[in-house]
Amino acid sequence: MANPKDPKECSFSFSDFPEDVQLCILSFLSLPDIANFACTSKRSVSLCCNDTKLWFTLCQRRWGPKTQINKWGGGQITYKLLYKTLTQWENLIGFWRHCGRAGLSGQCPRLIIFEWGPSFVFGSRVCPSKNGTYHVTKSPFLWMGISPDGQIVYFLDLEGQTEIPSGDFGSWLEFVCMDQNLVPANVNFMGKDHFVVEENSNFWHSSKSKDVLRRISSSKNLIEDSDGVIESGIAGSLPDRFVSEMYTHFANRTSPGGGGDRAWRRQRKKEKERQGRRKWEPEHFLKVIDCSPTPDKPLQGLWKGISGDMNLNFYLVKYDEIGGIICQRIGDFSSSYTLVFWTSEPMSMQSPFSLEEERIYDDRIHFQPIAAEDQIHSQPAMTGIEMVSHILHINSSCNLMLPSLIGSAGLQHGEGRIWQYMNGTFGFGFLRDHFIIDLKHIIQEGRLLDSVNLLQ
Repeated sequence: MANPKDPKECSFSFSDFPEDVQLCILSFLSLPDIANFACTSKRSVSLCCNDTKLWFTLCQRRWGPKTQINKWGGGQITYKLLYKTLTQWENLIGFWRHCGRAGLSGQCPRLIIFEWGPSFVFGSRVCPSKNGTYHVTKSPFLWMGISPDGQIVYFLDLEGQTEIPSGDFGSWLEFVCMDQNLVPANVNFMGKDHFVVEENSNFWHSSKSKDVLRRISSSKNLIEDSDGVIESGIAGSLPDRFVSEMYTHFANRTSPGGGGDRAWRRQRKKEKERQGRRKWEPEHFLKVIDCSPTPDKPLQGLWKGISGDMNLNFYLVKYDEIGGIICQRIGDFSSSYTLVFWTSEPMSMQSPFSLEEERIYDDRIHFQPIAAEDQIHSQPAMTGIEMVSHILHINSSCNLMLPSLIGSAGLQHGEGRIWQYMNGTFGFGFLRDHFIIDLKHIIQEGRLLDSVNLLQ
């Protein structure tokens, strides 16, 4: 009789468990562990190749709350491919900044936020408002998805005018065929914190793209009208003649009172503009790491504030390896940033403050939004030093700027202060000036604050 206390007689091998239990256990392993397990036997290989159970579970557990994994690629791709793709794209979620000069007449955004869609990932331009408020504008910039045949596709939205689709990416591709403002692109990753976007001029001529677009067209009867087939052209002729035909077909069916003719003329105008457009030059983007403050780094992160010209600006505050602090404004110079202030000795003063420090603070005005409805977002009643919890001495210096910018107006050396407020935000100013720029969070708990969608 077996002794229940003997571990050797009570042990089970992995193969003794039901298959569903085995697959559930495997779904908690890392990819290297799954690969090692697959090498142990033919049965292990079979389990690790189970797409609808193992790889579906892996995708669902990791990204299920963020996106609809069964809609990616129109539901026609393998979950193993989806897992591989989303593992690479997951690192994109969050903020990225442009690095270098902006090409294509300055259309390249300085700040991008990547987010999950139902069956795609999209990056949006994040720009300061120009109306003296804390509002930020948000418009599409880069679309990323998987076609039904498993092809990775990227599209640049040059004008940020495309509606964010609510359905699967396959149905959105139908719209891509008719929108001349979207430019096929390639995205090349250079490590985890750097990627390059460049135009894919060969997209419309590739065999994969032809097959994808042909299937989309035939499955939706896009080349037929009430009298029959318009023409027997193939999808490879996109996006010129065939796109116009599909666009006209849709417009004639959905636009009453001659709207189809106007839509066709608008489409032809877009085609001419696209043909005359200068090619999108490769653009580099770097990830903005540490976007939010922490208890030991209270000034760290992305911030926004009203400056002297009453426009909203974005600021990035970073701590260096030795404890110093650097704040840079995301600007429009040849570098992606212009220096605002720095300090190598972040030793802050605490209340009670000296009479001199109280005078420096009280003699300065706070820039606030102009719009009355935005007053609820401004700093509450900061008219006295009692709102300040810490004061930090800072400097501005052109010595940390690029050599080409040394000597530019407004970049001279100067002493200043950071005033940390009791609500967790802060303001800064320089002794040569008579104002304080109060900074406010751009994001909170991963959510973009005060966002205005340009398409709404």
